[in-house]
Amino acid sequence: MKKRHFPIIIEQDLEGVFIVTCPVFKGCHSYGSTIDEAIANITEAIGSCIEDTIVDDYTQFVGIRDVEIAV
Repeated sequence: MKKRHFPIIIEQDLEGVFIVTCPVFKGCHSYGSTIDEAIANITEAIGSCIEDTIVDDYTQFVGIRDVEIAV
């Protein structure tokens, strides 16, 4: 079976919940009370996204950058 790597973004909300997103698939989000739980959940979500997506019909992840904004 062929394996692929998918990028994920992990954030933590004010209540301590870890929110995880896979930017390759639109709407592919999950969460968990620990990082390990969040990663396990996003892995499952990515699997569902792959099943619902035509092969090679997803966006190409380029990277993450910071922007500076005066507040």
